[in-house]
Amino acid sequence: MKITNICLVGFLTISAISSCKQKEESAKLGSILPEEIKSHIAVLADDSLQGRRPFTIGETKTVNYISKELKNAGVEPGNGNSYIQEVPMMEVTTTPSENMEISGGKEKLNFKAVKDFVAFSRRAQDTIQIKNSPIVFAGYGIVAPEFKWNDYKDLDVKGKTVVVLISDPGFKSKDKTVFRGDTMTYYGRWTYKYEEAARQGAAAVIIVHQTEPASYGWSVITNSNTGARLYLQAKDKYVSRCKLEGWMTEEAATKLLTNAGITGDIREYARKKDFKAVPLNQSLTVNLSNKIKYSTSKNVIGIIKGSKRPDETIVYTAHWDHFGIGPKINGDSIYNGAVDNASGVAAMLSIANAFQNTKEKPERSIVFLAVTGEEQGLLGSEYYALNPVYPLNKTVANLNMDALGFYGATKDISIKGKGQNEVEDYILKVLADNNLDAVGDTRPSAGSYYRSDHFNFAKVGVPAIDIVNGLTSVEHGAEWGQKQKKEYNEKHYHQPSDEYSKTMNADGITQIANIMFTVGQKLSNESTFPGWKKGSEFKAARDKSMGK
Repeated sequence: MKITNICLVGFLTISAISSCKQKEESAKLGSILPEEIKSHIAVLADDSLQGRRPFTIGETKTVNYISKELKNAGVEPGNGNSYIQEVPMMEVTTTPSENMEISGGKEKLNFKAVKDFVAFSRRAQDTIQIKNSPIVFAGYGIVAPEFKWNDYKDLDVKGKTVVVLISDPGFKSKDKTVFRGDTMTYYGRWTYKYEEAARQGAAAVIIVHQTEPASYGWSVITNSNTGARLYLQAKDKYVSRCKLEGWMTEEAATKLLTNAGITGDIREYARKKDFKAVPLNQSLTVNLSNKIKYSTSKNVIGIIKGSKRPDETIVYTAHWDHFGIGPKINGDSIYNGAVDNASGVAAMLSIANAFQNTKEKPERSIVFLAVTGEEQGLLGSEYYALNPVYPLNKTVANLNMDALGFYGATKDISIKGKGQNEVEDYILKVLADNNLDAVGDTRPSAGSYYRSDHFNFAKVGVPAIDIVNGLTSVEHGAEWGQKQKKEYNEKHYHQPSDEYSKTMNADGITQIANIMFTVGQKLSNESTFPGWKKGSEFKAARDKSMGK
């Protein structure tokens, strides 16, 4: 093959001055090109889609576009004769009272909605009243037998309000034996905090926001948790959940705790092995008003049927949704979500096209699943995992793509949840063949493995993985790459400024797309099933589904 031809199919296409040698080395991965990726992002992140929020005209346009592109690529409908899996949801618009009143301490406190706290309820009730509810500081709000940790030990919180810290005790503990050190466990996620407080019978649960352990600022909290929120419909109308779920700023929490005589580093205070939940001798009063709407959102599913083992599937996922139209920032109110997650959907559509262009068709079926409601709590993937179109015990693996590299190709690839399952071994082989380094999560304290749609597959035992570009830019080096990532997280993540532009560098997105294509292709032509590695919390679920 002539060098010029190799350069044309090289998947990095870093810049006009990139060496042809670099492109020749990377050509092994596949022929997905940045131009194809960018063409999809340009449509998906256009203002006309209004930020791709479920239940809006933006959803209709997005779902139609994805379905059309799958059909154009020759991908068959994945749910019988349809590309659609309906996802029954409930939209709840919660308006809290302007003030959250705290009484009983050294002084009466009044916290302001949005400025100091956000509060919402998933209970299908028009009004929710929390009146003079005793407040308990429950540390991290964790019950984790495997880590010998129980913040609720000998504590009755029925009818009370629990205030808990974000993340888990390992964060900044300087001790890897405390949970998993700076690598967050699921116990550190806000979803878990709400679930555990409900199991304990609390009336309300409020998480203390801190930017570093949360990995995002207060504006992300307010943008994500004010106005309408979406939930899957539940038979019990969520009466099993706390009446109120919410967040408060670190400044408000400091005032609350100081009012009870607790000062100093609250994370260090709650990390002590002899920590016991502390009644604050204060009570909380706040009212919530709910407007409830029942409707149906949509997952989009396509399939390329396997030539030899069509009942066995490899499932690619990417969430199509974002936040729609929200609070105006710098004159812009459309939350376009170019990186998060038009990038992942674009990669998935390009992978579908790449499979159809291969001479040898896969022996196993390839499923493409664009899910709804990720930004509202991984709802579309949760619904699929609970209502799978294809049997989970014959689902070989889940390959997820979310918020891919927007700062060009990198020399390193980040594997979220590194060490969890054997799909990682396939990725490592592809990276080694292409002179790319493998690293773990670039922000282990953010708990990224539990923050996207692969997590719902993991919970039901399917080996699931999510990869993104690392931080060492091919063109500009590690320091520059770190700066770009940091700037995105601080200034553009879940903001209207996450927009598409013609100058967007899609080389990193293309890089991930080709890696995932190569891994899926390899898995599709094997007969073995990758499993979970020893010590993974998801191994038992897989063993059970496989009859082990």
